[in-house]
Amino acid sequence: MSMKISIIKPGLLSTVQDMGRYRYLSQAVPVSGAMDELAHRLANKAIGNDDHDATIEFTYADASFKAETTILISYSGDGAFLLYNNDVMPAEKPLLFLAGSVITLINNPVGMRTYLAIAGGWDVPEVMESKSTYLTAAFGGFKGRALQKGDILVSGDLLSEVSNRILNQLIERSLTYPNWRISRESLLTVKRQELRVVLANEISWFDAPSIISFLTNTYTIDLKSNRMGYHLSGKPLVRKVKKELLSTAVTPGVIQVTGSGDLVILLADCQTTGGYPRIAHVAAVDLPLCAQLKPGDVIQFSEISRDEAEELYLEREHDLLLISMAISLKYIKT
Repeated sequence: MSMKISIIKPGLLSTVQDMGRYRYLSQAVPVSGAMDELAHRLANKAIGNDDHDATIEFTYADASFKAETTILISYSGDGAFLLYNNDVMPAEKPLLFLAGSVITLINNPVGMRTYLAIAGGWDVPEVMESKSTYLTAAFGGFKGRALQKGDILVSGDLLSEVSNRILNQLIERSLTYPNWRISRESLLTVKRQELRVVLANEISWFDAPSIISFLTNTYTIDLKSNRMGYHLSGKPLVRKVKKELLSTAVTPGVIQVTGSGDLVILLADCQTTGGYPRIAHVAAVDLPLCAQLKPGDVIQFSEISRDEAEELYLEREHDLLLISMAISLKYIKT
């Protein structure tokens, strides 16, 4: 059973994204995918989808859509709240809307991006084993572009057993949503403006005052920031090694230092190789925090070891597995 919505107002930038395409980096194809992978996954988990199912990534708010059929959706992220009949809908839980319902996204001042999942995932063609939109090359997602007014999006026909059970229970009980939700807050660090980093390959290229400055001073997200990377305003770093770096592999989370000493955090749509020295890498568990940073936000870096970064990542993956198991056990009787 497919579900359908129509876009009334697309907002600033709304694209279809999944977990990204990883098998084509050698061909200079970026990963792309959801900027806030955690919010993307939680929106999917809340309605019984697979983590890899496509969601809509809304940048900020000021968007709206209409349910053309009965729909089972969920949302997660800090860029917007979903509003229906003047009531704010709770995040990270299933939401049932009947055909004809109009849902609006209103501003959440905390962050920048919000993810909308639908039972069965958004049905768009796969390009290079991913449904993610890569705007620069105009492929993937919905026709390789941002969503526009009048676009019709449909879900996949096949719903998981959990999705079917959730849908049927809400319909039978005439409920918009159940009395439970996933606690996204418990999966995020309290210090939202502090990014934990692992020092990277070219750290020794910088003088001691610059390294101390990097780990103690604050930086501001610049207006030039986008899905490729965040440019940071702050005290420039000074190199003691003047040689050039041959283009080498980079991935989302790498922090490069430009020729002028400024910092750039590479993100989802970043290039696959780069020639700027890499001073650090944002720990994987804190990349979702990056995705919610806005121009003007002030951040600070905190050093952790590779082992600590790996442990934090594995702990969160364990917590996400427990969340999936708990939802499955609630709706599938053994």
